Amino acid sequence: MIHLKTIEILDFRTKNGKTLPITLSYQTFGQSLSNAPVVLVNHALTGNSNVSGREGWWKELIGDGKCIDTRSYAILAFNIPGNGFEDTGNIIDNYEDFVAGDVAQLFLQGIEALKIESLFAVIGGSVGGGIAWEMAALAPTLIKHLIPVATDWKSTDWLIANCFLQDNILNNSSNPIEDARIHAMLCYRTPESFKFKFDRTINEKLGVFNIESWLAHHGDKLRERFQLRAYKFINQLLKTIDITSASKDFDKTVLHITSHIHIVSVDTDLFFNADENKQTFQNLQRLHKKASYYEIQSIHGHDAFLIEFEQLTNFLSPIFKDKSVRVA
Repeated sequence: MIHLKTIEILDFRTKNGKTLPITLSYQTFGQSLSNAPVVLVNHALTGNSNVSGREGWWKELIGDGKCIDTRSYAILAFNIPGNGFEDTGNIIDNYEDFVAGDVAQLFLQGIEALKIESLFAVIGGSVGGGIAWEMAALAPTLIKHLIPVATDWKSTDWLIANCFLQDNILNNSSNPIEDARIHAMLCYRTPESFKFKFDRTINEKLGVFNIESWLAHHGDKLRERFQLRAYKFINQLLKTIDITSASKDFDKTVLHITSHIHIVSVDTDLFFNADENKQTFQNLQRLHKKASYYEIQSIHGHDAFLIEFEQLTNFLSPIFKDKSVRVA
């Protein structure tokens, strides 16, 4: 049974001025938070804090002897409040009151409550990576290595458009979770990925194309484990990523970030386009910021960050083999 630890934040204030109590839940893995470099892992839309161990959704990347070695690091993972992993009260009832930067601020308050003075790394995929960007903008000297994976520092028009459609499906469909998930899978994968996996084959038992039965299966599985309110809430976060919301200027926002920024893109990502991240990398270089760019080569699109673990490990291993970090 998974044991979630909690932090009570009694008067959290959102960017639009709403104040409410929030229970922030989290899990830890590996070494003690007080005795080892801390790595914060931010989960994606349907993910949660269970990032390592037998059921961990990033267990191929995080664990004993893995790329992010739990023998050397203290791993911390918060749950985005309202993610459906546990009950967090009224936060998801008014999902339009929140933006991604609110969750970043909430995580920073959690870091403060845990008396963590610095983070060796913050890594996150998709919306979790966007929240990582937002954290760096709000606390520019806190993070040594910022590692946004398959994400961006802002929600593009394409992403906002898809989130708009997702919100319409979630609010108007008679099968909202299933239908929204089916649409989302068309953004998470690519035509080449579907051809490789299915190639117009038929599910003889059901009398439909295998791609249709696969999509229906994904919709059904998500409905069984995910709450409608959670989907609406995190979809809202996904469309509101923007580290420049305060300054309205990228250069001014990143100027004070001291992190080494490691951007990891996917060459076929339809959701967070690699060209956008290449432009960000070029802008960081222009500003003489510490930055690196890596690109996963995959036919699988956005979901490659959950599939191509060998490439991810090759990119990230040099970061986490820091000689100043001792193995327990």
